[in-house]
Formats: sequence, C-alpha cells, structure tokens
Amino acid sequence: MAGVKQPSDKSHFILPDLGEGLVEAELISWKINAGDAVKEQQTLCEMQTDKALVEVPSPWTGTVSELCGGAGDMIKVGAVLVRYKIDAGAVASAPARPSSCVSASVAAAVNAEADQGTVVGTMSGTLDVGSRFARRDAEHLAAGANAPSTNGAKALATPAVRGVAKKLGIDIHRVAGTGRGGRVTASDVEAFAGSSRGGGAAAGGAAAAGTAPRAVPAPMPLPPVDADGVAQRIPFRGVRRKIAEALTRSVQTAVHFTVTNEADVTELDARRREYGKVIGRKISMLPFVMRAVCTALRHHPSLNAIVDDAKSEILVKGVINLSMAVDTDSGLMVPVLHGADQKSILDIADGVKRLADRCRDRSISREESLGGTFTISNVGSYGGVFATPIINYPEVAILAVGRAREQVMVKGGRFYAGLSLPLSLACDHRVVDGAEGARFLNTVVGLLEDPAALVG
Repeated sequence: MAGVKQPSDKSHFILPDLGEGLVEAELISWKINAGDAVKEQQTLCEMQTDKALVEVPSPWTGTVSELCGGAGDMIKVGAVLVRYKIDAGAVASAPARPSSCVSASVAAAVNAEADQGTVVGTMSGTLDVGSRFARRDAEHLAAGANAPSTNGAKALATPAVRGVAKKLGIDIHRVAGTGRGGRVTASDVEAFAGSSRGGGAAAGGAAAAGTAPRAVPAPMPLPPVDADGVAQRIPFRGVRRKIAEALTRSVQTAVHFTVTNEADVTELDARRREYGKVIGRKISMLPFVMRAVCTALRHHPSLNAIVDDAKSEILVKGVINLSMAVDTDSGLMVPVLHGADQKSILDIADGVKRLADRCRDRSISREESLGGTFTISNVGSYGGVFATPIINYPEVAILAVGRAREQVMVKGGRFYAGLSLPLSLACDHRVVDGAEGARFLNTVVGLLEDPAALVG
C-alpha cells in the first residue's frame, strides 16, 4: 500500500495513504487530546475511507500540540493531521513550517466521478505506519488543493476524470476544478473542452486581447430544507456517507434494468432439510441460491464482469467472487466470498456466516471487501418479496432474493401447495441486454427447481 513520506523532524504527522489511490479520508473521532503525551503506535484517531474504518497510530513518541480537524472533516492525503511539541534546539534546526493545518472540511455532497472500483462496505483495521510511508505518485499529493489547478499546480482529479481529459486531448492541469476541495470533475473537463473547441483561433485572439475566458458553470444550489418538526439530527457521515456515495455513483453511472421471476423450490426445500439433518445443523436457502448463481454465471459470463469506465472497457472475469449484502448496526456492508464456484454448499454456508459475523463485529479485512464480480442481496431475510436492487458498481449485475412463501401452484394440470422463491435481477444495460438478463435468471430458476442437478 502506497504512503506519504513523513517529515524527519517529527514536528508534525501528515495523513498517509490509507488505501490504494486514496485522495482523502473522513475523520470519525479523535482518541487523544491536544497536550496528551502519546507513545509510538498509540491510536490517534479513527478515519473512514471508502472501504475501511481505520485506526491511525502515532508514528513516534511525543506530546501532541495540535489536532488538525474535527469529526466529519474530510482530510486530504498529505495534509497535516497532528502537530507535536518539539524542543527549542529541534525548532532551530528544523525548516520553517506553516502554522495552520492543511486540512479540508467538505460537504457530504456526492461526486459521481469518485474513485473507480468502489463498493459499498466498510472494514476495521490498524494502519501499519512503518510500512506505508513509501513513495507516492505526486499526482495524489495535492493536499488542500482548494485553488483552481490553472495556477500551475497539479490538478486534483480521479482516474476516471483524468481518462476523460486524456480522451479529449485536454491538459487537466489547466482546468479549474469546481468539485469538493477544488477537485476537477468530468463536467469541468467537458466545459473546458467545449470552450476550447468553440473558440478556436478566435478564442486565442480574444485571450490575447484580454477577454476573459468562458466561466465554468457554477453547481446548482441545493433546495431549501424545512426544519420544522425535526425530532433528531443525525450527521451524514461515516459508513452512511460512504454508502450514499457508492449508491449514487452506481445510479448515475450504470443504466439499471430489472427482471423478476419465481422459482418453485418445494423439492429443494425438502432436500435442504434432509441435508441439514445429515450435517447436524440448520442450513438456509441462501447457499443453494449462491451455488445456482455460480453455475449460471459460467453459462452467462457477461454478467460476471466489471466496467472500467476510465478506459471504456468491459472486464469479463474468469473467477467468480460473490459479493453479498450484509445488514449491520453501522450500515450496509458487502464482503466478498472469493472463489465461490469452487466451494461446496457447506463451504459456502460457512463462508457466508464467517463474513457476516466479521462485518457485524467490524473485524472484516480489506481483502475480504474487494474483488467482487457479482452481488447477492437476501432481502427475504427481512420479509421482502421482490425488489429493485442497485448494482454494486463497477459490477454489472445484482440478484435480490426474496422471502420464500407457500402458495397454490399448478403442475401437470394438478393443484398443489408449493414453496415459491421470488428473484429480482438488476443489470447494467450498457453491458447486459435484457434478453441475456432474462436467460440468466431462467437458468438460475431451472437449477433451483432441479436439486439433483444443483447439489449432485
């Protein structure tokens, strides 16, 4: 994991990269106060990244003189996080430092051009300071870059936006950023490109004559909020903010469509109960559904893919890693069961329980939250029937499993009481055609209705 080189005089500690390609992280809470004496590796604060709740330890022993930021602030990588008291001799030998903390507190507005590959979820862990202060690409060191990037500094932008600029032949460092913290957005790049194309040589002449270039459109103002009758105010931060950012990015990027169906799982339910008696424990319907999904993905590989929008590529995966939505007290988390297609029904059941437990006690690792290729959401465990699930971007499909319920069914002209399992499949229409989505769901239904083929 990349990091940021720390100062040698130990007068202050700057925020290192808490994850690959991280630009900023949210400060959740301080574990120390100004004036406290801290030891090396003592936890200074908790910070929330797109996938992690990380404890940040002190890189050395000393006395804290200043905390740079408050709960809810977005701190940029490379910005000063904590200042330490140093003796007079050290001050005399150390180079001059700015007196103010270079941190940025931004609104919880969602940016559709956020880092690629983000999934909904969180995890806990401790930052290993010593192993993370490695070299970091200078493009990601634009700490506190609130000024427009046209002043000669490096532009603060995500890989996706840099890809848009490269495609349009635009020098992104000349584009003024209107996003949070001075970030350059795709809209900024497109507006700059439009201005350049529209002006041509005339624009150059106008600039030479001192005419101001076309202004970048200001963001739309937020509507007023009626605060009458409010019983409680809950800060929109932490896991909930990350969930909102990821889901908003998904609906603003992927083109959703949903197809639904029902599977007659009467025979499968009987087989499931027998299986539970053999192994001596109860097993839910979910592992059987996951097994059916793995088999169906082998027949319909276009759904086992992710989208790299920065490069305009569809990446069809050769491995099947099932992401699964887990409801916790902290919010929605989506761990990943790697190599699910290589596991037995019992292995899948054990893996699901292990990951769910680790999500709920916040011990899930970063590796267990990355690499998903298809997501399953078990809405039926809370009484839901059909759903319109939101795709776990950059994946291209998600299956919502509803609550199995008894109902009257017809087979061969005879009525009988059966067990029906509702299924809702949402796909990214840019990648998956409607017919292929329906065929995939039919394959899943067929497997669930034929336990011998599924379990045998």
